[in-house]
Amino acid sequence: MSTKPNIKKKEPMIENRQARFQYHIEDKFEAGLALKGAEVKSIREGGFELKESFILTKDGELYIEGAYIKPYVHQGKDPLSPTRRRKLLLNRREINRLTAEVQRNGMSIVPLKAYFKRGRIKLEIGLGKGKKNIMKRETIKKRETERNMRRMQKIRK
Repeated sequence: MSTKPNIKKKEPMIENRQARFQYHIEDKFEAGLALKGAEVKSIREGGFELKESFILTKDGELYIEGAYIKPYVHQGKDPLSPTRRRKLLLNRREINRLTAEVQRNGMSIVPLKAYFKRGRIKLEIGLGKGKKNIMKRETIKKRETERNMRRMQKIRK
């Protein structure tokens, strides 16, 4: 008598890989995302990109701008704009802290990744400072040396 293992469907996780290259992330926060029903369905199908998105503050609220959500195929009338501004859901203390850091220290709020948590879409945002070009070159050099070391270890085996 064999039983099948209880395998959960892996939820999609969208990552903004350029954010870690462009910014030195100092702190991370988890934010909810205010979406419409068709947008949620589209994200579940993998139609979400954070590549050119950024976070702005307006009237004491945080919004994500430029995040692309592919229009849902089976959506009826009135399709939503794929890059419309969407509100982030955070505690008031977190919003105040983030806006104070941006104003005081010249930091940026950057979207890092999006994922599902208990059926809800969450966005991991980071508070970071922009890297200089020389720091980016160092990151590239470090990555290349690590890649070469792994390659050499494979050859030895």
